[in-house]
Amino acid sequence: MNILNILNNYGKMVKFSHTLFALPFAGLAMIIAILNTTLSKEELYLKSILILLCMVSARNAAMGFNRFVDKEIDKHNPRTKNRELPAGILSNTSVITFTILFSFIFIISTYFLNIFCFYASIPTLFIILIYSYTKRFTWFCHYILGIGIGLAPSGAWTAITGEISIIPFIWTMGLMFHIAGFDILYSTQDMEYDKMNNLYSIPSRFGLSLSLNIARINHLLAFSLLFYAGIISSMNNYYYIFLIIAGILFTIEHLMVNKNDLSKVPIAFFHINASISIVLFLGILFDKWNELQLYMGNLK
Repeated sequence: MNILNILNNYGKMVKFSHTLFALPFAGLAMIIAILNTTLSKEELYLKSILILLCMVSARNAAMGFNRFVDKEIDKHNPRTKNRELPAGILSNTSVITFTILFSFIFIISTYFLNIFCFYASIPTLFIILIYSYTKRFTWFCHYILGIGIGLAPSGAWTAITGEISIIPFIWTMGLMFHIAGFDILYSTQDMEYDKMNNLYSIPSRFGLSLSLNIARINHLLAFSLLFYAGIISSMNNYYYIFLIIAGILFTIEHLMVNKNDLSKVPIAFFHINASISIVLFLGILFDKWNELQLYMGNLK
């Protein structure tokens, strides 16, 4: 097996393309944070690289750990039995090594950001790893996942400013409900399997119809929080135009997935959710473009 095949197998295991779910939220928090602080050109470039490294390494560690912890569950689930570990494409040892390596990269990267990020790295890593066990004892697992991914904007803000603030917290909460909502939709695919194997999820606990309504409520809360985040972040017209587009995408997602047809869940998961985060990032980028140009022009 050549190196490209090996890298491809690891990439498929962690679904590397799904980094798009959270990365734009880190990016939008970076834009707002940059405009609220003063950095040299070297500091800005270094922090940007380190934040990207933190995002990628944390997600890789979380996905590697999840695949290892869930290997027996995945092995007996028809939808997941062909994943790299249950299919024998990757070994337990290689996945454990992969997880430890990226956990280490994440922690070291935070050290070079600032001391606050470094101290927060262990509890953050704990949250994103412990999610893999939560489906064994609580249907709140969707929100643990949401919190883990939702920390992206708060982490990026703290990396840039070295401080905590209500502004990234609201973005984090909006992202949490966004992620929890689509994870509930995604879990409807395994509802019967989860019931049979005593695994916890909102669909297996509350049934399909109620779960779809809970997902809708989550996305309504997400939209409301993202609207409020725009207000406290002093956003202008561009942001709200793109937020409306995101709201339309939320609506399309729920029209595609209904109790009579779950076949479009993968499309809603893989395409629409990634699009929502990108749309919101573009909204802030266009909204703050002139301020960013002025800021970059004054960098020394």
